[in-house]
Amino acid sequence: MLFGGIEAGGTKFICAVGDEKGNIVERISVSTTFPQETMEQVIAFFKNYQLSAVGIGSFGPVDVNHDSPTYGNITTTPKTAWRDYPLVSTIRESFQVPIGFNTDVNAAALGEATLGAAKGLDSCLYITVGTGIGAGAIMQGKLLQGLSHPEMGHILVRRHENDIYKGKCPYHHDCLEGLAAGPALEERWGEKGASLQNKQEVWELEGFYIAQALMQYILILSPKKIILGGGVMKQKQIFPIINKYLQQFLNNYVVVPELTSDIEQYIVSPGLGDNAGITGSLLLAVQAYEDAVTRAK
Repeated sequence: MLFGGIEAGGTKFICAVGDEKGNIVERISVSTTFPQETMEQVIAFFKNYQLSAVGIGSFGPVDVNHDSPTYGNITTTPKTAWRDYPLVSTIRESFQVPIGFNTDVNAAALGEATLGAAKGLDSCLYITVGTGIGAGAIMQGKLLQGLSHPEMGHILVRRHENDIYKGKCPYHHDCLEGLAAGPALEERWGEKGASLQNKQEVWELEGFYIAQALMQYILILSPKKIILGGGVMKQKQIFPIINKYLQQFLNNYVVVPELTSDIEQYIVSPGLGDNAGITGSLLLAVQAYEDAVTRAK
């Protein structure tokens, strides 16, 4: 039995075929250009396989409300060509199989909770810091979802007293994403993060903002593991800076080993590396298939 997974990112779509355990048989990468061009390549890849279901983890915002007339659409994305694009219905027209759909970060959280750094735990938080900032949460073994999917990258944080950068977010300017995502980092310092790895002041400021966000997530959600992924987090020197500021901000208010002596095992890199999102997308497909079988009984 084979399943299709799509990690629909703002710069590329990763497509994979795998089994019910998340093992990948074949994968391709397709540039995210215009919907028709990108989706033609995606559909052509999957046409080579007899799929039991497809799972999609997409950049957003997206409509994840099954009762909504626009369920499965990419909605108010800054990528204007993809705004209001019916992603799920486009796949459904080509493949008459169950489709699992969620955000890219929720898919990554599912992958890490099932097979990665949070395996065996009933809660975790996966945060990606890259082109944007987003987070997905597993609580009591299930993806956290309410009115819509969480948009944790757009919380407001306290600006550093020496930071005069206006912020990059087109909606909120100096929210977390506007101050700490990759494009903000590049615009503030004039270089990409990979070229700034030896400049301590860059990562001190980055850690200052990310730690503020983690404090809020911990106080509200209290996850059993925090996983930090995305391109910016490949700069491993930022982890001890985040830990330092987080402990400073918490100020011994929450005293548990995970936030004191064991913090390096609590805030970690993805156990699945760059495969968290696509693995989670395959698992969304498996869930969709199992749900369809249950409904048919």
